[in-house]
Amino acid sequence: MTGSGEGPPGGGGSTGSLLRAMIRRDPEEEHRVATPLELLFDLCFVVAIAQAGTRLEHAVVEGHAAHGIVGYAMIFFAVWWAWMNFTWFASAYDTDDVPYRLTTLLQIAGVLILAAGVPRAFDRSDYSIVVVGYVVMRLALTTQWLRAARAERGAARTTALRYAFGVVLVQIGWVAFGFVPHHQMKAWVFLLLAAAELAVPVLAERPSATAWHPHHIAERYGLFTLIVLGETVAAATVAVQRALDRGGSTELLPIAAGGLLLVFSAYWTYFVVPIHEHLRGGRSAFLWGYGHYLVFATAAAIGAGLQVAIAHVAGDAHIGTATAAASVTVPAAGFVFFTWLLHARHFKRSLGQQAVLPLTALAILACTFAGSWAVLCAGAAAALSVAVSLSLGHRIGGSEGVRDMR
Repeated sequence: MTGSGEGPPGGGGSTGSLLRAMIRRDPEEEHRVATPLELLFDLCFVVAIAQAGTRLEHAVVEGHAAHGIVGYAMIFFAVWWAWMNFTWFASAYDTDDVPYRLTTLLQIAGVLILAAGVPRAFDRSDYSIVVVGYVVMRLALTTQWLRAARAERGAARTTALRYAFGVVLVQIGWVAFGFVPHHQMKAWVFLLLAAAELAVPVLAERPSATAWHPHHIAERYGLFTLIVLGETVAAATVAVQRALDRGGSTELLPIAAGGLLLVFSAYWTYFVVPIHEHLRGGRSAFLWGYGHYLVFATAAAIGAGLQVAIAHVAGDAHIGTATAAASVTVPAAGFVFFTWLLHARHFKRSLGQQAVLPLTALAILACTFAGSWAVLCAGAAAALSVAVSLSLGHRIGGSEGVRDMR
C-alpha cells in the first residue's frame, strides 16, 4: 500500500473541476485533510451502522443473541469494507472533479439502499436489498479504478486493473449469494466471499503498491471511529432520558453513567496515539487497516449493548441479568483489547505500559458478574485504565512520556 506519484493539478481536493486525469497524489503532500465529500460519505454510513446496531439489540432482547451477532457481523462487514476501500482509494486518487464526486455520491446511495435492507436481512434472512446496495457501492468504485488505470502507466496501471477485475469478479459471487436458500448455508458462502474480498487488495498491490497519505488515512479512520462511538453516546443519552422519565430511576442512572465513562475512555484510549507515524513505513498497513473491522464493530456494538441493558431494567427483555450485562462488557472489552493490539501497543515502552489495556479488557469482562452495576463497573474500569496510563507515562518521561506512552 505504499508508493509515490504526482498529485493532480491544484492539489486535487477543493475546486471540483469538470474533469481531471486521475493520477496518483503525492503521499507526502502537506496539510492533507479529509474533504467535505469524505465527511458526508462517513455521515451517511452511520445510517447503516445504526440499523445494524438496532437489529442486534432487538435480537438479543428477544433471546436470539447468536442469530443477531451473526447478522450484525455480516452487515457490518459490508458497511466497513465498502467504506475502507473508498477511503484508501481516495487517499491515493482523489481528483475532486465532477465524475469523482458523482461516483462517490452513487456509493452513498448504495449504502442507503443497504441500510434499507437491514431489517429484512435480520428478520427474514433476506439479503437481496443488502446485496443490491453493496454491489452498487462496489461497482461504483470499480469505475474509479478503471479511470485510474486509464490515466496511469506501467505497474500502477496493472494494479488498478487488478483491483477493477477482482472487485467485479467478487460481485458476481455476491449476486449469487442473494439466491442461496438456507440461512446456515448463507453464513458459509458469506465467509468464502468475504475472504475473496479481503484477498483482492493483497493480490492487486503486488508488485506495485498504491500511493496513500499516512496522515490522511489516520484521520479518516479516526473520524469513522468517532461515528461508531457516536452510537454509544446516543444510547447513553437514551438511558438518561428514560431515567428522567421514570423519575430518576436508580437502576437506569448507573447505566447512563457507565455508558458515558466507556465512551469517554474509548475516545481517550484511541485518539492519543499518533498512529500516522507508525503507518508511514507501510509494513503494517494491511494488518492495521483490516484489523479495524474489530475496533469499529465492537465500538458500535457497545451502543447496542447499552440499549439491551436499558431494556432489561425496564422489563422489556427476555434475558437474564448476566446476558444483559455481557451485551455491554463483551464489546467494551473487545474494543479495549483490539485498540491495544492494533493501535496503542506500538507506542508503549515498558511491560507495565503494555499490560494496562489487556488487563483492563479482562477487568471489564469480570464486571459482567456485577449484576445491575455491571455497566458502571465497566465504565469505572475503563476510566481507571486511562488514569493508570497517564500516571505511568508521567513517571517515565513527563509530558513527552505521556504522549509517547499512549
